[in-house]
Amino acid sequence: MEALSVDEIPQGRQWQYEPKWDGFRCLAFRDGTKIELQSKSGQSLTRYFPDVVATLSDLKAKRFVLDGEIVVPDGRVFSFDNLLQRIHPAASRVTRLAKETPALLIVFDLLMDADGDTLIKQPLSERRKTLESFMKKHARGRKTIRLSPATIKLADAKKWLTQVGATLDGIIAKRLDLPYQSGNRLGMQKIKNYRSADCVVGGFRYNEGTKVVGSLLLGLYDDEGLLDHVGFTSSLRAAEKKALTAKLKKFIGGEGFSGDKPGGPSRWSTKRSSEWQPLKPELVVEVCYDHFSGGRFRHGTRLLRWRPDKAPKQCTMKQVTAQKKADLLKLLK
Repeated sequence: MEALSVDEIPQGRQWQYEPKWDGFRCLAFRDGTKIELQSKSGQSLTRYFPDVVATLSDLKAKRFVLDGEIVVPDGRVFSFDNLLQRIHPAASRVTRLAKETPALLIVFDLLMDADGDTLIKQPLSERRKTLESFMKKHARGRKTIRLSPATIKLADAKKWLTQVGATLDGIIAKRLDLPYQSGNRLGMQKIKNYRSADCVVGGFRYNEGTKVVGSLLLGLYDDEGLLDHVGFTSSLRAAEKKALTAKLKKFIGGEGFSGDKPGGPSRWSTKRSSEWQPLKPELVVEVCYDHFSGGRFRHGTRLLRWRPDKAPKQCTMKQVTAQKKADLLKLLK
């Protein structure tokens, strides 16, 4: 079930609202002693989360299909960085991390119940009732599997939306009157409350195989006055890239970032070059982002405008860390 991105929260009695968790979407299958975890793209997650498998094995129900999100708690919030560490080829490392940073499965839908009956043709309103009964009967008191909160109150949804960027990834609106939608975006919408931050341009990367700028590398000053690399923006207009490249070349020099520096190619891509051009910390841009965690923007940002009126030293981490963090585990009680 995929969600359609929208700008505003849909309203009406036919909508149910849920927090959008910042983790790995997961379908959990159990048939007797056999348990499988599957990503939304169909890839197996089973070997990476033995702790989740153990949790599901310990449930009283011997047959079910659950739809949910795998997250890794870090205090009272969740760490996407710790979650990413699980996707590792070494079984010994996965086992160690499962003990050091155990994962949590947040459940928001039930596709097959403990009797083996398929529920996908039932409307969400009925599936939710069955899910709540299932969790109460089979998972009561277990801290490693939780029921995701849901509400039909718009005020609650708006409250959750104010926590986006610091602790939540957004909110999800689902149609109560529709059956489970597999492979399409009918009846499910996601809403993100985008934020903006002023960042120093500490460097740039060329487009693959060219000498034209492809992305700007963004930096923020930490409490010690060091410029840390916190992400990138590649939302540059094609018609302006040639002139922008010439502008950036005038600022090439120095180390670019005095604190954390850009790493190599992404683990998910073999095309991006690890080479980057450091710039003197004199240029400032305002970017739009949806989530900041682990010392960086979780996704690519969107360039809003250049800020020649801003001093680079004004671009501090306080812009993105001053947001009040919600107690996410409290939401799951």
